[in-house]
Amino acid sequence: MNAPLRVTASAPGKIILFGEHFVVFGEPAIACAVDLRAKVSVEKSKEKVIHIEALDLGCEATFPLKGEKYGFKGKTFRLRPIYTAAAETLDRIGEESGLNISVMSKIPVASGLGSSAATAVATVKAVSELFNASLPDRELFNLALEAERIVHANPSGIDPAVAMHGGVIMYSKRNGVRRLNVKGHIPIIVGDTGVRRSTGKLVQSVGKLRDIYPEIVDPIIKLGGELCLKASKLLEVKDLKGLGSLMNINHGLLSSVGVSSLELERLVYRARGAGALGAKLTGAGGGGCIIALSTPDRARHIAERLREVCREVYISQITSEGVKIDEKTCGT
Repeated sequence: MNAPLRVTASAPGKIILFGEHFVVFGEPAIACAVDLRAKVSVEKSKEKVIHIEALDLGCEATFPLKGEKYGFKGKTFRLRPIYTAAAETLDRIGEESGLNISVMSKIPVASGLGSSAATAVATVKAVSELFNASLPDRELFNLALEAERIVHANPSGIDPAVAMHGGVIMYSKRNGVRRLNVKGHIPIIVGDTGVRRSTGKLVQSVGKLRDIYPEIVDPIIKLGGELCLKASKLLEVKDLKGLGSLMNINHGLLSSVGVSSLELERLVYRARGAGALGAKLTGAGGGGCIIALSTPDRARHIAERLREVCREVYISQITSEGVKIDEKTCGT
């Protein structure tokens, strides 16, 4: 079978409904894929280089095929995870071809919506398919996770898991992915503070707090896991009121370990005041986004109230589609 000339793959962004930060320490978390996608197109290059164009990051650069000799500085550092995903995939499948990579994403960067993981997963998928190498899910996940470590230092793995599988999942480092049976539309409003932050630094800050006060922080982490297990049952019976209450509790736990901010708190309380059943930060915190749970009849009103004070607001749809091949261009 002839290898294609060009492959385009895409993967969804995500929101974490419950359990962010606590999942890093082995507890479960619940996340869902949303209908914002990162798209990566890959074609072979005659030169022994990896050229990356990422218009959404405002970056374009060419790297040696063996990039460990290259100093990733300034804006080019933003491209290092994409480079790593591509280079590690080439190494895994035993190819030494140069690549031209184009990245187009509708997922806001550094906002807690899984932009880097979706891009990494789509890159691994596109590169492997370009050489007709169908990687098992576990290997695809591990390759994307290597790229995530550059961005997040100690990633839990939940972001690439959602980007791969789509839908609503419960994930833990110990047990991996379990898809939840969530039927029907659950209105979730996403509000972006516009404040960009470093997930890696925030994860490290929680780890340091735990090192200093393990007798206090460990029970909070454990409670976060118990809350997640309870939430998984409420999701499957679609108890929106109960889920909203648990979201509020989860936000309080995250605030207690220092990852909320004034901007996040303003949006959380504005959403609750507008009639949200529950609202919390999503992702690493320190900025980025909040999510608000709503009944269908209140979603638009809550979104409108958030737009009065918020950079970007989305009424999101959960998508069942994980990573997929959008297009293959073959030679004659």
